[in-house]
Amino acid sequence: MLDSKEIVMIIEGIGGTLWMTLASTFFGYIFGLPLGILLTVTGQDGIRPNGGVYKVLDVLVNVFRSIPFIILILVIQPLTRMLMGKSYGSTAMIVPLTIAAAPYIARMVESSLKEVDHGVIEAAQSMGADLKTIVWKVLLTEARTSLVVNATIVTTTVLGYTAMAGACGGGGLGDIAIRYGYNRWRPDVLWVAAVLLVVLAQIIQMIGMFISRKVDRRRVS
Repeated sequence: MLDSKEIVMIIEGIGGTLWMTLASTFFGYIFGLPLGILLTVTGQDGIRPNGGVYKVLDVLVNVFRSIPFIILILVIQPLTRMLMGKSYGSTAMIVPLTIAAAPYIARMVESSLKEVDHGVIEAAQSMGADLKTIVWKVLLTEARTSLVVNATIVTTTVLGYTAMAGACGGGGLGDIAIRYGYNRWRPDVLWVAAVLLVVLAQIIQMIGMFISRKVDRRRVS
């Protein structure tokens, strides 16, 4: 049975987990969205094919996506400490979470944009639309439903990363599950943290699917 202090700790853990998840996803998109657009534009079937640029970006994305997240936390600790002043805690974990999320987001964005019908792009080009207009008014607009669905997947994935961050002093529900639940032999705390992570993932999934349906209906209309 959880006491009042443990309940407060769990509530604070929920706040820390949401803070890490949402902030890291936001910053991940700041870097990952432009990167995904560049991958799409410079790809072999892109609007401005450029094999050299695409190859460099492709390798960078693949390399960073291949690094296990828990190893990434340890490797970039000096960078995290330089930017945040410390390498532990919920706020500090935003740095490795963002670095882990950005290349994943780039691939998801690239996948969404490649689903856009080339006929629509060619129609825009025939009307004299420039690259910026095609990207913002055609690619991102036509792919918005897929982008929202993939953003939902990204957010739930980052939520899972926050649990792993708990193993390295990241705070949040993952830290509670490991430090208080597992290490102190408190299965009740462990299960409460695990169930709450599942609930948060389901809430994010529901919100994302709701938004995607709204966007899709707007597009159809």
